[in-house]
Amino acid sequence: TNNKAQEPQACYSSRAVTKQASLFTMRVLFGVYIWCTLAQQISSFLPIQQWFSSKSCRPSTFSRRSVGDALFVSPKSQELKEELLNRIDRLRTAQLLAGDFSVDFGVKGGELNETSRAPQKLDFYSISDSVGHAADSILEICEELAKVTPTENPTEYLGSRKDGDKSPLNGAWKLLFTTAADATFSKNSTRGDAKAQNIVDGKTGRITNVIDFLPSTRGERPMLQQLNVIIKAKALSEKRVELKFKYAKAVFSRFFGIPIKWSIYIPIPATFITRLIVFFNRVFRRKKAQMPPKAFFDVLFLDDNLRIHRTGEDNFFVQARETWASARYLTL
Repeated sequence: TNNKAQEPQACYSSRAVTKQASLFTMRVLFGVYIWCTLAQQISSFLPIQQWFSSKSCRPSTFSRRSVGDALFVSPKSQELKEELLNRIDRLRTAQLLAGDFSVDFGVKGGELNETSRAPQKLDFYSISDSVGHAADSILEICEELAKVTPTENPTEYLGSRKDGDKSPLNGAWKLLFTTAADATFSKNSTRGDAKAQNIVDGKTGRITNVIDFLPSTRGERPMLQQLNVIIKAKALSEKRVELKFKYAKAVFSRFFGIPIKWSIYIPIPATFITRLIVFFNRVFRRKKAQMPPKAFFDVLFLDDNLRIHRTGEDNFFVQARETWASARYLTL
């Protein structure tokens, strides 16, 4: 009789254990999902990420190459370069008349693609036809300049401890034009207007994207004063550079209302975190989630003062050295 009485109790205990195990499993899965979602949101809030520090330091600039190594630029190239500057100036004038982009951080802000998490490509025609045509004219002349680039091996010496300072890419480059949403800033966006530059350390193969946020129209200093994105660069060919994002440093101008400069660092999530995010997007959201594409750019044109490259997402960047007198009015 006792054995018969114990059978239902044993069966009940077994079911209870199974139920508790199932609940525990679901809690673990839910916890991992929440964690991955938070990691995803953090990685989309700043184009790249951040730890703690007490002081800010701007990356140092580096000399382009040894004295006497200046490149020969053909009259055709020089003519195209001057026309490129004119067209960028015309685009900015058209944007002043018709309006500008309002890009904010993350997917919701239009900075990143919802599926791939890669930077979105700007649609200049969404502002006006005149702005769209002006942007197209810049892309056309970039393609023309690519045919007459004087530098045969732009990635030469990149990452060389011995000769890195001779790398054609070495030094600071200020942004003149881009089609990438994550590098576009304006006064009519929440994140505010900013100036961007790209600093290449040829010896270490490190690239630092520097974004300096500008004061508001009322003259107030922004809370986020500067963002430095640290990237490891590796030459894959004579013209292609692979990029591996390491971490980002955000410099703030005040702490809980107190005017004090302080910095925060967040390391880039490792590959396995990204894979987990994609996996849970597929399982729980039932959407087709793609792995972020490998980051790289191809150098289209490069001389002593102008650099044009195209990324793996087909975004164009036109950058100039501060020493190029003809372009200085566009970099201020």
